[in-house]
Amino acid sequence: MINMDPWNTIARLSRHELQALQNRKLRHFINRHLYPFSPYYRNLFDENKINPGHIRAAADLKHLPFTSKADFIDGQNPSKFIDFVLQPNAEKIRRHWPVGKLLQLKALSVLHGNPFVEEFLGQEYRPAFITFTTGTTNKPISYLYTKYDINNLYVSGARMLRLFDIKSSEHIVSLFPFAPHLAFWQVVFGGLHAGALILSTGGGKGVGTEGNIAAILKMRPSVILGVPSYVYHVLREAQSRGERMEFVKKVVLGAAAVTAPFKMKLAELLTSMGARDVAVFGTYGFTEARCAWAECPTSNDTTSGYHLYPDKEIFEIIDPETGDVKKEGEDGELVYTSIDSRGSSVIRFRTGDFVKGGITWDPCPHCKRQVPRLSSHITRISNLQGMQISKIKGCLVNFNNFAMTLSGLSEIEEWQIEIAKKDNDPFEVDELTVSVSPHGPVNETELAATIKKKLLLATEVSPNEVRFIPLPEMIRRLELETSNKEKRIVDKRPT
Repeated sequence: MINMDPWNTIARLSRHELQALQNRKLRHFINRHLYPFSPYYRNLFDENKINPGHIRAAADLKHLPFTSKADFIDGQNPSKFIDFVLQPNAEKIRRHWPVGKLLQLKALSVLHGNPFVEEFLGQEYRPAFITFTTGTTNKPISYLYTKYDINNLYVSGARMLRLFDIKSSEHIVSLFPFAPHLAFWQVVFGGLHAGALILSTGGGKGVGTEGNIAAILKMRPSVILGVPSYVYHVLREAQSRGERMEFVKKVVLGAAAVTAPFKMKLAELLTSMGARDVAVFGTYGFTEARCAWAECPTSNDTTSGYHLYPDKEIFEIIDPETGDVKKEGEDGELVYTSIDSRGSSVIRFRTGDFVKGGITWDPCPHCKRQVPRLSSHITRISNLQGMQISKIKGCLVNFNNFAMTLSGLSEIEEWQIEIAKKDNDPFEVDELTVSVSPHGPVNETELAATIKKKLLLATEVSPNEVRFIPLPEMIRRLELETSNKEKRIVDKRPT
């Protein structure tokens, strides 16, 4: 049975009340669940001689070591991820739970028997579901959910739909790729909890672009969800066939950064198919949190930031070099602490994501909710192997700047970047090639010059060559219809 969600009440609390709620839940979580039942964190506290009772408020988290993806990986122990799963037993419960709680369990045992108590605790702590990281930066890591965590997944999904002002009577089509990853299942569970009718097609690998277009035209959803590049691809294909989609009112995007120029570009595409006043939303999530957060309605040229759940987590912004906690509104790396989870649970987890503008506690100027908000200007700096940050021609380049620049040019339909060594010689200089598919007829010489100029300003690196290729070939290269992740950056340099 799913509990009623107190979101409306929480969103009206003052900053002082929200922080008091967080501190209370943090103390309870660490002393009643994390330290007693997590093999990893019990060992971490004991090795560092940290008394869990001394962690009483969010400000005390600075005394704890950070956790990162590397802590889940042990070449000698492939099951290291299990150490992060809460694992209670009778002896641990007797030692760490208060007398009142133990008396409740004793009463249940007397009334219903020990098997009933075991099943009662199993409902809260026994793993029942699993997702994985995508394995972009490392090998895929398993994250386990109990029924308690699945309920949280229901709640966060329903909160997002409420934030988007999506009614239970609306029809939704999700184009997220079918996989054991957070994005797909967050939509499924959120829709079930909210009572909305959702068709999850599985994306390009599920029913293909033809099937997705047919599903949208048949179901006539007011809301479409999915990965930005694939949603755009499907809608562009539909437009090229002269299809009408006047029924679409909202588009929700996840699993990749969403810029204001891209939102406006997507809205214009739908407008050309008869839709009016389309709102485009961004979402943000990561596997370790086992939930996602979202923006509230604004014009497409601005953002409200991601509305957080102060009853479920605590976020810090830190200096990525020193680890020092930054002040409100300052840039830095995002650090996540769960205060209401079972299964795979983490505290002070370094996401590797750099947030420009950090976190604000000011009430949202758009929806008036008073929960903290995370700036939507997020750079996934952890994705080194995925080519988000790399040295090219001696310069440290952030590829998010490439993405924002190229996606913001209305003359470009699709693009891809390729990095190689001259003559494939590992000791030669780097060569950067930008391939683009133009939007309609363009002067290729002028557009190439514009691309080089804008990229030089944004990244301090100018491409060696700008190539123009047909859109069908670009779609094949990007693997938009065959892969869970688009191939935007291709690094062909010898390792």
